[in-house]
Amino acid sequence: MSFKKDLVLLLKPYYWVNILMSISYIAAKRAPFICNYLWTYLFEQEDQCELDGRETEILFFLLIVVMIRTRKTGSVTMINYLTSSFMYTKIANLGLWFYNDIRLGMIYFVFFILVALLLPEPTYTGPENVLYFRTENGLEEELEKDKRVTWLVTFYTVWNPACVNFAPIFSELSNEYALSNLKFGKLDVGRFPKIGEKYHISDSSFSRQLPTVILFRQGKEVARRPYADSKGKLVKFFFSADNVKAAFDLNNLYKECKDNPIKAIKSVSEKKKD
Repeated sequence: MSFKKDLVLLLKPYYWVNILMSISYIAAKRAPFICNYLWTYLFEQEDQCELDGRETEILFFLLIVVMIRTRKTGSVTMINYLTSSFMYTKIANLGLWFYNDIRLGMIYFVFFILVALLLPEPTYTGPENVLYFRTENGLEEELEKDKRVTWLVTFYTVWNPACVNFAPIFSELSNEYALSNLKFGKLDVGRFPKIGEKYHISDSSFSRQLPTVILFRQGKEVARRPYADSKGKLVKFFFSADNVKAAFDLNNLYKECKDNPIKAIKSVSEKKKD
């Protein structure tokens, strides 16, 4: 099902335009019609339809960078891989176009800026049942207000690619599993760094703890992903829907909460009437 969703998303302008920009240089070099038009006819340059040694080195280095970065961001779907690599591939293409001809580089740079301004990455617009904590004490107040409620909370930052990739997954899970006594929340540790410090979550650009998902029961943390092992080493976690369901045993947790709903507490006057 996720693969079909990815194919549908690829029809959106943001994705296919960025894919074209990401392969523009190598496509222009390897497509005889485009190459002959650009370099032979338009700029009157010969022997430009083959990649030279420097261009090959740049493309090989780009491949390594994309593989490393997409792995670090925890990309688990085709769309995740693409969105994680777009910036690197476009910057590499920009460098290649400038390396070949400054005029072509300037044209690509203009397209680069226009796409960034006019085609932002699509955000999740489906149903969700998530409470966003807008104040520094919001999470603590909810945990203390009713300890019968179980909370699954994502700690994130708006700029982190892994957090962006996980956002629609968490929203879909909240829509599927949320109950009156099983709630889903999100807290931006970039906006509230003290909360990040309290829960030992680093919000630095090199952090491997973003996103972090914590399960609270009776107002206390009982599980988190990713987590540190006995040696203090962070155990990597891929944030797919199936992995989250398995890590927090959501199916059994949902059944338990549904079978034990929160009963309203009667007031003193109502007790006297009884």
